[in-house]
Amino acid sequence: MRFMLRIAFWFGLVALLLPAFRTSDSSGGQAKPVDPLEAASAATATFSDVRGFCTRQPSACAVGAQVAAAAGEQAQAGVKLLYEFLSEKFASRNSTNAAGSAPRDTLTQSDLVPNWRAPGKGKDAPSKRAPSES
Repeated sequence: MRFMLRIAFWFGLVALLLPAFRTSDSSGGQAKPVDPLEAASAATATFSDVRGFCTRQPSACAVGAQVAAAAGEQAQAGVKLLYEFLSEKFASRNSTNAAGSAPRDTLTQSDLVPNWRAPGKGKDAPSKRAPSES
């Protein structure tokens, strides 16, 4: 249910932010643009009306509080189950990797010796010029 409310909220927000492609009314007149002050006044009145809902309908408000509490408990139980499930999955994966993988530090001393390179190109290479006889 909360998912549906979130989806409705985001779709409504997107619908408000998208540019409106309006056709003219059947009367042929243009639609009147909404005044921001009037919209704010209407939003304030709506908020006041919603805030006073519990005083007008106390039984509906009590039932709503019970439903909200039950939904919160159900959400907590669901998150706990998901956490336990993922913990078991990742713990079993980590334990199989630790038991089934090769041990570390398997290089021998001969593996650590650098490969031989012929002298030549480099700053330590001997000079190819013949010594001068003076």
